[in-house]
Amino acid sequence: MKQSDRAGLLFALAGFCTLSIGDAIIKGMAGLWPAPAIAATRYLVGSGVLAMMLARAEGVAALRLPRDPIQWVRGVAISCSALGMFFAVWLMPLATATTIQFTQPMITAILAAVLLGERARPSTWVATLVAFGGVFLALRPNFATAGWGVLFPVMGATGMAVTIIGNRKSAGRASTLALQYYMSITAMIFLIATTLVMHFWGPANFHVHATDWTVLARCALIGLTATLAQFLIFMGTVKAGAGTIAPMTYGQLLMATLFGYAFFGDKPDALSFLGAAIIIGAGLFLWWMGRVREPAKTEL
Repeated sequence: MKQSDRAGLLFALAGFCTLSIGDAIIKGMAGLWPAPAIAATRYLVGSGVLAMMLARAEGVAALRLPRDPIQWVRGVAISCSALGMFFAVWLMPLATATTIQFTQPMITAILAAVLLGERARPSTWVATLVAFGGVFLALRPNFATAGWGVLFPVMGATGMAVTIIGNRKSAGRASTLALQYYMSITAMIFLIATTLVMHFWGPANFHVHATDWTVLARCALIGLTATLAQFLIFMGTVKAGAGTIAPMTYGQLLMATLFGYAFFGDKPDALSFLGAAIIIGAGLFLWWMGRVREPAKTEL
């Protein structure tokens, strides 16, 4: 293994594991503050950090709001992904909610075929069907307590898939740092608007109220850990390539399982483990098929 590949894998693994820290903090905040307000605060902090980095790298003029509609699509999509994951970890074990997120590569492949006209190979459809069989097994034990709320992690995975499609469409339109800033600032604006709408016209549990400083501190910590995780994953991608680091995503599931057991007493049952194994297997199969095709494309 090349030194750059080894470094890239370690960066990526650290990044994906760091994502679970934020998820664990979110789970511990259930009922303390409305989800849109927590998400808006998270992106407020993230946008502030990215704004300072972008201003230093490209000047204050780079901080203007994007005019490109696809940047707003990315912001709304990542917001829906965040809200879906927030509700998911509040309703079910952290490991289960994280597991369902790993349907994202399959959803992305299908959306790429529908929205971008990319050809979906038979292996994609097979992996998707198998993965959603795993979703059924993983969610089945939680349906009795969470009801249709078990679909929130699917909402999170779908939002992330749309974000990735938007990322592909955005490639080359601005620097990587600027694109991260655009996504964060548009998500912040959308989530602030959502928070206000739900406060004035939503159910009582969505009304924003004065809260303890520790809640705001945890929101800030979520924003900082997410921004750090994105930076580490980006560094891993630069050093080793997106295809090489893809399996490192499953480090997030390992950390989610450990955090869920250690802090919340979550003990996934046999069906949940079987569902997770099926979803991960489908994802690795899709990744492997993609890696097998790459040399053939290079030779042509």
